[in-house]
Amino acid sequence: MIHSITSDLESFKSLTFGKGLNILLAEKSAEATDKQSRNGAGKTSFVELIHFIYGGNVKADSIFRSDELKPSLFEIQADIGGHTVSAARSGANPACIRLQGETEHWPIKPDLEKNTGDLILSNTNWRNDLGALLFDLSTNPDATSRFGPTFRSLFSYFARRQNSGGIVQPTLHSGRQQKWDQQVAISYLLGLDASISQEFQETRAQESAMAELRKAAKQGDLGEFYGSSADFRTRLAIAETKVRQLQQHLAAFNVVPEYSGMEQEASQITRMISTINDDNLIDRELILQLRTALESEEPPAITNVEKLYSEAGVVLPETIGRRFEEVSEFHEAIIRNRQAHLSSEISSAEARIVEREARRGELDHRRGQLMGILQSGGALDHYSRLQEEAGRAEANVESLRQQLEIAERIENTKVQLDIERARLQQALLNDLHERSEIINEAIVIFEGLSTSLYKQAGSLTVAATPNGPTFEVTIDAQRSKGITNMQIFCFDLMLAELTTKRGIGPGFLIHDSHLFDGVDERQIAKALQLGASHAERAGFQYIVTMNSDALPEGGFQDDFLVQSYVNPTRLTDEEETGGLFGLRFG
Repeated sequence: MIHSITSDLESFKSLTFGKGLNILLAEKSAEATDKQSRNGAGKTSFVELIHFIYGGNVKADSIFRSDELKPSLFEIQADIGGHTVSAARSGANPACIRLQGETEHWPIKPDLEKNTGDLILSNTNWRNDLGALLFDLSTNPDATSRFGPTFRSLFSYFARRQNSGGIVQPTLHSGRQQKWDQQVAISYLLGLDASISQEFQETRAQESAMAELRKAAKQGDLGEFYGSSADFRTRLAIAETKVRQLQQHLAAFNVVPEYSGMEQEASQITRMISTINDDNLIDRELILQLRTALESEEPPAITNVEKLYSEAGVVLPETIGRRFEEVSEFHEAIIRNRQAHLSSEISSAEARIVEREARRGELDHRRGQLMGILQSGGALDHYSRLQEEAGRAEANVESLRQQLEIAERIENTKVQLDIERARLQQALLNDLHERSEIINEAIVIFEGLSTSLYKQAGSLTVAATPNGPTFEVTIDAQRSKGITNMQIFCFDLMLAELTTKRGIGPGFLIHDSHLFDGVDERQIAKALQLGASHAERAGFQYIVTMNSDALPEGGFQDDFLVQSYVNPTRLTDEEETGGLFGLRFG
């Protein structure tokens, strides 16, 4: 319960609150024009002030960082841990909370500031103490799950903020609230086993990590070839075989120091042998021609001339006969000389062939020696290239091993996470069954509240799904204006009543005027009466901020005097002094 809110800012309008329903009104001043609005009167700023004092983050654009408000200390007097305690905070030093009151039983005890007599706590420890004192949360970091309920998240259901998107859905206190935080917080506030929701989020976090791992694997060297562990196992086997073959080749490799010189010599010998073969071919052709010419050489046919003349009846003189004999002998001499020359040429050609054959044999022997050396080894640069190839192959094998390990881990983890999800869903089903009385009480309270507002009852549904618990709120009056806001109203009132009965919670519920935007006047009147009756019966404080013209004049029960719940401090739309802080700030 909040008793009072004060400040050392002179223009600040101090507020005092009582038990049950408290209505903080913003009125339109008599001198106000139609253009003036009460949006800056301080109704929403009041909710922001509550969050500021109760340990909320102070961002750079916070009103408490403005030049006008930053130096000021804002103080609340409220019931915390069974005692009335004063807590103060300023925008100039938001990390420090100044306290007065009984704090000996607090889990994290504040330090005494001797010169002021104030008890000092860091904002972090202040929130930890509030979590322990108001919601029975542990202050031991080792005992707190990273997805466990936090004070700030739980507290936000009791003071929804319009600027944070807190008046959009019943189960969300902020537009940025994550699904797991919603599940954990509502489970905890209803009295269910919130650890199950935490484990669901742990499972989702592991699934997300596996998805990132799979994404990283796909973006690696294998890229589009990324596949299952079976695919990697096949590729790895092939790659390992290639490495073994390269390693065997390297082990048998003999580096020849003069490899290039030997290669050049072998090539030169080959060209020489080719020249020898060409020359031999030419000489063999020459020998063939010479032998043919030698065989065709014959002496001139002198006897045939004499026979021709005889048959013609011509008797040649004796001197002519001797001349024929001389010519014949001359020709025979020429033939013998030519045959001797041709025989000599043939012998020379054959000798050259024999000589070349001998040379070719020597060259061929040398070439054989060189080729044997070259075939048994290789050059150093060739060996180096072979080593580089083996290195690349080994790196590929290592990469495939890692990819296989990742693929197997992803597949194994997926199986384990599927099993874990099924186990958690069963645990959630069991928890809902074992705590059915708690759920039934929440359902009945919500149904009763919605029935009081509308002809047809609304419903609260709590279900177990493979993704954790779901909390659905419906009121069958979809044509009614502001129906979602009234769903939030019923849901919040139900939470405040249940938590107060369990002995947890801040002891109050605050609703900003935005919750009643678009709501019919009759529903507003009913809502204020419901809030007052439930707050009184359960023992919590219900604070509502409203514009004066939105406060219904009728629709209340005869014994319900709404003006008796209106806070004596009134906010107005006066531009300079009418708001909560009594000034305008940029």
